[in-house]
Amino acid sequence: MKKFKKKQFKREEVKKRGLKRFFNSFSYSFAGLVYAYKYEQSMFIHFVLTVVAVILGLVLEINAIEWLLICISMGVVLVIELLNTSIEAVVDLVTLDIEPLAKIAKDTGSAATFVTGLIAAIIGAIIFIPKIMALLEVL
Repeated sequence: MKKFKKKQFKREEVKKRGLKRFFNSFSYSFAGLVYAYKYEQSMFIHFVLTVVAVILGLVLEINAIEWLLICISMGVVLVIELLNTSIEAVVDLVTLDIEPLAKIAKDTGSAATFVTGLIAAIIGAIIFIPKIMALLEVL
């Protein structure tokens, strides 16, 4: 495994605060979102499913509680996917060799994304399927 030198920080750099740093943090966050959207296939898929869920919610006129559940579900899935992407990047930074611990880190990160996606799909099904069935009965 590679050994990395610790970067030395000046105390003043660590404590820097201000409007410029605050706005820079938004640009870094946005860059992370753009990267994940462009280069992570599952992030793209989750984003598309998020758009589909929002469109379904608007068309089926879901109530406030249902919106809350859908928004929380979508948000958690996207956050976990971003964290999984971070885990994979850090593991690849440390080693590109096939290491058992690297595999565990990547596989469990992926499993976290899968489980949250599954839970979100179940919540979406509970909310949307009855409304779709009712709409089809009317037609």
